[in-house]
Amino acid sequence: MKQLLLYLLIFFSLPLSAKMLISPVDAMQQNYGAKSKISEENILLTGAQAKKIQEASQVKLGTKIFKVFKAVQDDKTLGYGILINRKIRSKNGVVLYLISTESVLKGIEVIAFNEPMEYVPSKKWMSQFENVDTETPLSLSKDIPTITGATLSAKSFVESSRVAFALYNEILKGK
Repeated sequence: MKQLLLYLLIFFSLPLSAKMLISPVDAMQQNYGAKSKISEENILLTGAQAKKIQEASQVKLGTKIFKVFKAVQDDKTLGYGILINRKIRSKNGVVLYLISTESVLKGIEVIAFNEPMEYVPSKKWMSQFENVDTETPLSLSKDIPTITGATLSAKSFVESSRVAFALYNEILKGK
């Protein structure tokens, strides 16, 4: 009986966890170099900071806690990775937004995705997020085209980019 309950518990808990595609630390090292030292920090926004970020991004925040990664080499900060976890359709996707100290989005990396894998945007589509200034709020259809069959993924990625930009500009820029 106990063994049956254990199997049922494992069976029903499997769909609840997102499929990890790459670790955030590995993604940071791929983008900032293998010799870079990666540190991580949880940022807890104050009410005022959260309000400012919501206004700047025009996106309602689901949390006030964000995980930020920092790449440093030879005592020089190379850039940041801001991890954004958002619901895509009915399940969450986690994307790392890689921002240089020059306030430029280097690109994005899908860290985990629990929706069907055919809804993960292609590398070609995600390349549109490269070399974007953090002062440029992206919008779907205007700056970034939608994806047939994955419109909700595209919407989530674009809205999350605005949150990452606002978080970077408000908290990390010039640090």
